[in-house]
Amino acid sequence: MASASSGPSAVGVSSVDPGVSSGASSSASGIKRPMAPEVPCSSGMPIKKIGHRSVDSSGETTYKKTTSSALKGAIQLGITHTVGSLSTKPERDVLMQDFYVVESIFFPSEGSNLTPAHHYNDFRFKTYAPVAFRYFRELFGIRPDDYLYSLCSEPLIELCSSGASGSLFYVSSDDEFIIKTVQHKEAEFLQKLLPGYYMNLNQNPRTLLPKFYGLYCVQAGGKNIRIVVMNNLLPRSVKMHIKYDLKGSTYKRRASQKEREKPLPTFKDLDFLQDISDGLFLDADMYNALCKTLQRDCLVLQSFKIMDYSLLMSIHNIDYAQREPLGNEAQHSVDTRRPAPQKALYSTAMESIQGEARRGGTMETDDYMGGIPARNSKGERLLLYIGIIDILQSYRFIKKLEHSWKALVHDGDTVSVHRPGFYAERFQRFMCNTVFKKIPCVHFGRPDVLPQTPPLEKMSEVSTIPDPYLSPVVGETLQMLTTSSTLLEKLEVEDSFTH
Repeated sequence: MASASSGPSAVGVSSVDPGVSSGASSSASGIKRPMAPEVPCSSGMPIKKIGHRSVDSSGETTYKKTTSSALKGAIQLGITHTVGSLSTKPERDVLMQDFYVVESIFFPSEGSNLTPAHHYNDFRFKTYAPVAFRYFRELFGIRPDDYLYSLCSEPLIELCSSGASGSLFYVSSDDEFIIKTVQHKEAEFLQKLLPGYYMNLNQNPRTLLPKFYGLYCVQAGGKNIRIVVMNNLLPRSVKMHIKYDLKGSTYKRRASQKEREKPLPTFKDLDFLQDISDGLFLDADMYNALCKTLQRDCLVLQSFKIMDYSLLMSIHNIDYAQREPLGNEAQHSVDTRRPAPQKALYSTAMESIQGEARRGGTMETDDYMGGIPARNSKGERLLLYIGIIDILQSYRFIKKLEHSWKALVHDGDTVSVHRPGFYAERFQRFMCNTVFKKIPCVHFGRPDVLPQTPPLEKMSEVSTIPDPYLSPVVGETLQMLTTSSTLLEKLEVEDSFTH
């Protein structure tokens, strides 16, 4: 989604899990990587001050000198009030002035006629464009009572993810929503985007762009803490084995040594090129739907003069997970005691790229767990969780200066900061030429009979494959066909972009 600018670790970054060995293990890419689940942040971890985020003497996270517990409480009180008051207003079409409305309510600790008493310091809660965001939530099938239940029925869970900007991240207890603190410029930019965002969602609700459900501000201690509510890209109930933040840039796009020491590092473009040089293989329908979605989303971002965004991709390796010890895997199973939450429409990676499966029925099934089925070159079954993040960066004057300076010391076309049009084209080409590839079309017979390599001209034809993961021999076949199909794939994708 999803998110505003946050550096490489936009959502779902895990903290240290004492139950996981620090040794390396085989990962989704078939290489040696550390393994760790996505877990909540534990207090008392030695975290340095990053931006406005720091840790006080008791070990609790603070943001702009407001403790995390007080901020979580203020957020839940504020959202409860604003959603409740909005329910008294009749539903109507969104008007242009609705995008610029800001509602404000004061929460004294002793309570008032409109607000309950609470144990925190006095604060003011602001809601931006409440009617417009109500429309966005309705578009994604989120009813007001479900929104309130997800965010306010149980304490929010803090994630150990500060990113480069020092943002705070919270996830709702049912895994539906991410709450992220954003900087003043980012919140201001999102407000300006809202009319265009509204038009885009009306035309195309299926998108890999972040899905914004609310923009708020908590005023406490003389400070403004702006927060945005978004879709959660990385469900905590699914164990992620490796994670990448990809921009299509190669200049300094390698995870730092400090990042690599984390239980679940966020790797970058050069790491991907080294680790998964053959790319990730999707069936023809999935590949075409994904690249079409990326192309459409990049056009939207380009029209808003947005650049420096990333594709966040987290990979769950099904085959590896089945080989892991049961005891280790048990802690990642879904909590069956919790009632199943209502899924927001178009919120999973699978739903975001395509609505109906080519094989009948909806694509969203328990087998997929919301992920996009894929294979690596070894033939291992994967689930991909992806989304475009860091979209609240416009190509302002400071970014132009940054690109000009970097271009002096390095090839300007390889740096991440670039003019929006070039950035969008490079991003698409990298994703659809290098990262994602179409599985060569091979009709598999009996699993005990080795498949024959078809003529090269046959491999460009789209065939219907009944199993999204194909057969057990796909790994060997991919190894044989990857070399001969690489040139064909490049020609196909380049031709699609040309037209």
